[in-house]
Amino acid sequence: MKRIFFGLLLIVGLGSCSVNKQAQQIKALEKCDYRLLDATNISVAGTDIQKLIKGNNIDLTGLPSLALGYLRKDIPLRANLNLEISNPSNTLAAINNFDYIILINKQEIANGTVDQRVSIEAGQTTRVPVQLNTNIYKFLVDGTVMSDITEFLKANSSGTEKKGMVTLKIRPSIMVGGGLVKYPGYITIDKEVSSKILL
Repeated sequence: MKRIFFGLLLIVGLGSCSVNKQAQQIKALEKCDYRLLDATNISVAGTDIQKLIKGNNIDLTGLPSLALGYLRKDIPLRANLNLEISNPSNTLAAINNFDYIILINKQEIANGTVDQRVSIEAGQTTRVPVQLNTNIYKFLVDGTVMSDITEFLKANSSGTEKKGMVTLKIRPSIMVGGGLVKYPGYITIDKEVSSKILL
């Protein structure tokens, strides 16, 4: 009977050590510095965005699939976002995967999941690719939002710089006892982003 009791204590002790370790890793993740490095391979309705920017204008005549997208109310925006995470703490920061929400000027444009383990050793920096794939139809039919997008995209070709606020919300999941447990809330990263990231 004593052996069973001590066995149960050992299992509970190891379990709490594992949970405590995971909690420390999440705390370290909260202290990390996040930076959006760039956005590459940006396409709208299957067309490279750089091909649509001509002089100081956006030429949508080179985008015949846009008309069909308007009819279907489905205009896909795809991009690769490169997120840099630096861990200034003296503890490993690690998660098994994370849900994300991306907002531009406080308007949600995309959400999804990055299904890969991210591990940042103490004092180290790593890059995490985030695949953006969203329907921007509702933004293109909104005149104000479309105007903001147009000005942002045109800024580089006119030699000026346009800035906007990008908010990235991350909700990590950690492995506990063979199952994924979601962090109770989102870690929010607000960053002012320059149109120069499109270069």
